[in-house]
Amino acid sequence: MVFRLVVQTAVLLLAMGLVLFLSAGDPSWASGWGLIGEIGILGLAFGLWLAWRDPVLLAERLGAPGRRGQGVWNRRLMIATVLGICMWLALMALDAGRFRFSRMPQSLQGVGVLAIAASICIAWLAFMANRFVVDVVRIRPDQEVASEGPYALVRHPMYAGAMFFFVGAPLLLGSWIGLAFSPLFVIVLGVRAVGEERLLRAEAPGYAAYAERVRYRFAPMLW
Repeated sequence: MVFRLVVQTAVLLLAMGLVLFLSAGDPSWASGWGLIGEIGILGLAFGLWLAWRDPVLLAERLGAPGRRGQGVWNRRLMIATVLGICMWLALMALDAGRFRFSRMPQSLQGVGVLAIAASICIAWLAFMANRFVVDVVRIRPDQEVASEGPYALVRHPMYAGAMFFFVGAPLLLGSWIGLAFSPLFVIVLGVRAVGEERLLRAEAPGYAAYAERVRYRFAPMLW
């Protein structure tokens, strides 16, 4: 399982590097290497921790995002999201790497590094509190409703953490244009969260009561 994790991480980073550096036209683009390095180090460390804690869950997380076993709407949304992220990365590389339209202070790029780290930390807290955190929307017979840790604050902490990434990546890369497109990914996360909750309310025992108790999906006092 660890070998598969390392291989998939390497393939992901290679694909990301190709998108970023081909679009930027500069294989030495420091911001691009910064993004790849942070995702690689933190992502691999998180995966190794999960391999130690719950290898079965890791195996399920390593599946293809558009694989079968989930609703058609969710599979199509996941595939579209992956393609959208690839185009987003290419756009940011064109903006900040090749044409240098954006001019962003290094202090904000540092904020981007912290935001990406925060997204990984929030994911780690979610996995600590919920052993059913998979990317396939389905209800297992033994599934329980998580209500501790970050789930005591919001119903979808993984998506809340992803929002930090969608803000942090364009800041780290130095692309104002990329940051302007970040709300689109937040909207996609919102659509997926609403779709998931319809299934959870209908099929997961106790979820309706949990949703009444924890009112917010992504951010306390907002939504």
